[in-house]
Amino acid sequence: MMICMKRWISACLTALAVLSLAACGHEDPKNLIPDEKEERPTVNLFSPMEKSDPNAENVARTALDLTVAMAEEAVGATVAYRTYTAENYKDKTYDDVAFDRVNSNMDDLYLLNPDTIQALGAEGKLMDLSGLDNAKNLREVIRIANTVDEKLVAIPQEVVAYGLFVNVDLFKQYGLALPETPEEFLECCRVFKENGIETPIGANRWWLETFVFAQAYADLYNGGNTQAEIAELNSGKRRYSDYMRSGFEFLQTLISQGYIDAQKALVSEAIEAEKPDFLAGKTPIVMAYWGAANTETAYGKTDFEMQVIGFPSSRGQMPVLSVTGWAVGANAEHRENAARILDHMISDEALQLFSETNRVISPSKNVSVECVPSLAPLNDRIEAGVYVIGSNAGMKVEQWGNTCLIVRELLGGTPVEECIAAFDKLQDEALNK
Repeated sequence: MMICMKRWISACLTALAVLSLAACGHEDPKNLIPDEKEERPTVNLFSPMEKSDPNAENVARTALDLTVAMAEEAVGATVAYRTYTAENYKDKTYDDVAFDRVNSNMDDLYLLNPDTIQALGAEGKLMDLSGLDNAKNLREVIRIANTVDEKLVAIPQEVVAYGLFVNVDLFKQYGLALPETPEEFLECCRVFKENGIETPIGANRWWLETFVFAQAYADLYNGGNTQAEIAELNSGKRRYSDYMRSGFEFLQTLISQGYIDAQKALVSEAIEAEKPDFLAGKTPIVMAYWGAANTETAYGKTDFEMQVIGFPSSRGQMPVLSVTGWAVGANAEHRENAARILDHMISDEALQLFSETNRVISPSKNVSVECVPSLAPLNDRIEAGVYVIGSNAGMKVEQWGNTCLIVRELLGGTPVEECIAAFDKLQDEALNK
């Protein structure tokens, strides 16, 4: 049950990373299968989305289609979309299906979640992409998050960033500066609560792990030798409890002080539960991902000044990043052409188009996004190389899904010590595989 739930949670990362790229019910087979008379080589692409009209309103899917079209022209190949839908696969998650298809060499190019990247990379089922011409342009976060056994096995077209969406007007009303450290954050919550704001933080059952990551890994990703420390975690020389304790203890403090409604969070879906009170000016703080500031259906239009900042940490406001990625099957029939297609999809030219169309953070260090003003504080930290990674395929213990599940135990009343022990148990199990 734990594995199934973890993969379901991880599937949500893909959904966020592609921002609702799921199939929209197109039935035209031309979207999925190339003309059999076509003499150009074919690359089969498997993902949660189907090919669409470049003029479609779904900008995220359109961004992908435009860059695929650029790659097709440059390589002289045709990309055939093979699409996952829940209707097609019934009880199987996207992760389950992708795992099976890679192992069966059914396709060539795949969009994969971090836990799937981790598992397939460790088994040698994914091509090493470090030799691609455009891989040299990638941000360091991509190399760290998608390197398994010293091989770069996946590359995304965007980086998903999580932060705190704050009502700046309410902070100003009570004479509060936007918090940097855990201590400053707790003080802000105290002032809000003492002034009649019953629950300062709007929370849901999906994203509270971001508080934990910011506390736990601020030094790991911004202080010492990141790769060496991860290697020691993977070998057992370091324990996850040495890192995660501060994060779980901080989250427990937020709960025990009444700054988070644990019972409500435990049954709340992302954005849906906390959005009304935040937009009404009743809740000063919520957490969400970058794209929520770009759409009026989430937090893109407010009646107050909103800013998106990083989570409080020992190193100041800390963005939490999640990275899915495109991978090429190591034994895929058309792996060479698939690698060439991907190389063009991650070129600076293609990623500039992708980022401008979709308004996302580019994986290329040469491509910047002109973000909306509210995202500037979060973007500035990321551009400065300050962040933690919540989904790292290079760690033998999957991070995002496991932490999310353990956080739910905390919300339900499980003591911090038991939460920490659960993570150490996962580490022991990984070491014994």
